[in-house]
Amino acid sequence: MLDIRQMAALAAVLEEQSFDKAAQKLHITQSAISQRLKQLEDKLGQTLVIRSNPIQATPAGQQVLKYFHQVSMLENELLRELSPQDDVGFTRVPIGINADSLQTWFLDALKPLLSEQKLLLDMKQDDQEQTHHLLRTGEVIGCITSSPTPMQGCSCIPLGVMSYRCLASPAFIAQYFPDGVNAKGFKQAPAAEFNNKDELQNRYLKSFFDIEPGDYPRHRVPSSDPYFQMIIRGFAYGMIPDQQSQPLLSQGQVVELTPGRYLAIPLYWHVWNLKSTHIQHLTQTLIQVAEQTLDPFDQHPVLIHPES
Repeated sequence: MLDIRQMAALAAVLEEQSFDKAAQKLHITQSAISQRLKQLEDKLGQTLVIRSNPIQATPAGQQVLKYFHQVSMLENELLRELSPQDDVGFTRVPIGINADSLQTWFLDALKPLLSEQKLLLDMKQDDQEQTHHLLRTGEVIGCITSSPTPMQGCSCIPLGVMSYRCLASPAFIAQYFPDGVNAKGFKQAPAAEFNNKDELQNRYLKSFFDIEPGDYPRHRVPSSDPYFQMIIRGFAYGMIPDQQSQPLLSQGQVVELTPGRYLAIPLYWHVWNLKSTHIQHLTQTLIQVAEQTLDPFDQHPVLIHPES
């Protein structure tokens, strides 16, 4: 059997991205962290960590990390069931999530969960087309993604659709689209994108104006609030989900550039097939809140998946 303390050392190193911080987290010395990791690698006969910057798990390390998260969660639940009078502490639940879900509906799903259970959420943020890799590498127990393809050993549960529309301020439109919204204007007007993984602008411009990714200028704004401010203040245009844009549209701060032309991004909850009450409760609350805040799938004839 694998030693839980050795696996905890591996997880701490990968999560903290530092042997020193991993030692502080586990309240042991740095040499003890190194020793436990080496013992685990010797036992498995494989290198588990690439000591680079950032520190990375090897494929074998990813599998051990995934196993450790599963075992830890089940162990905490078992202790709580067998000794309900004892305080067994919090259970850590790592989740992969996209920024717009985190900014809009996701936190509402956590209130009943966190008020009833002793959970510590470790939310790892990435684009909705990229969160899948966090589940694949064992960094999270579940993720919200736009991919409908389930991974081996995981369930894929449809949640709903977020519609993204291209918005800009009236002053921005007057400056860059004086003759109407067209491909020529988009090639000259600066867009706002969240990061280098953000494909929404590329998909929108390619789908409706046949503009390639390298044919238009862009600002890179890796934070939700400043991203919206860039658009509101007339510095750029950008793709904003309906859940966030309605107040801006009603107040006249922004205008939809191409009414009727939008991107419907489906969201799915991918989660381990693990008989865990924590996972079951989390899944149930996500489904309930998503039904109230996201669009139903049949409302949109064309859905944008990562493969499309």
